[in-house]
Amino acid sequence: MQQRIASLVDPPILFAHRGARAHAPENTIEGFQLALRLGATGLESDVWRTADGVAVLDHDGEVRSRGRRRPIAETDRAALPAHVPSLAELLDRVPPGLPISLDVKEPGAFGPTVGALREAGFEETTWLCHPDWNLVASWRTSTSARLVDSTRLARIKEGPERRAASLRDAGIDALNMHHSDWNGGLVTLLHRFERFALGWDMQHDHVIDAGLRMGLDGIFSDWVDRMVDAARRNL
Repeated sequence: MQQRIASLVDPPILFAHRGARAHAPENTIEGFQLALRLGATGLESDVWRTADGVAVLDHDGEVRSRGRRRPIAETDRAALPAHVPSLAELLDRVPPGLPISLDVKEPGAFGPTVGALREAGFEETTWLCHPDWNLVASWRTSTSARLVDSTRLARIKEGPERRAASLRDAGIDALNMHHSDWNGGLVTLLHRFERFALGWDMQHDHVIDAGLRMGLDGIFSDWVDRMVDAARRNL
């Protein structure tokens, strides 16, 4: 078995992807609470801005109304289905300081998201993710949240070492990639630049085991029970 490489976050964060997605309806308060009961040490979701400026949690950014799909960005908070929670509602129902990872799905969601985090006291323990690292860099002066470049290795045309240096210089805290893009050498490279390494879509035992042993600082899975069992085996 590969010797475990030390992570910068000890122990690594076990993020429940969209709540306990493998166990309950995704992005619901009930799903998030179930994830915590199962042992998740962090929660993940996608955040959008409603037409009246409320940060809400949903994956696709669309809701059905009278048989038609309507963008959340064109819908007031009060008109959304009851199962779609606001970010503020989630933060009111989880332990203080719980790590939260949020994919900011459109630039207009950034302001309401930070406002809700700041009001609830979660700003400094939240990870804000987006695939455009230059956009993420522009957020640095507006928030104390941890900022994350979410991408794939094939899209890093300048190479991972130069990207890691750019993230450090821009004040972006972490690189988040698909688990298949990571190996122990790349994790060590990110850590050398004092950047965190996060891995997503980690659904199977062997994948989760490998991610934890290579030193990832946070992992994302639909299967909270599998993450928890892997943490017991490997940490």
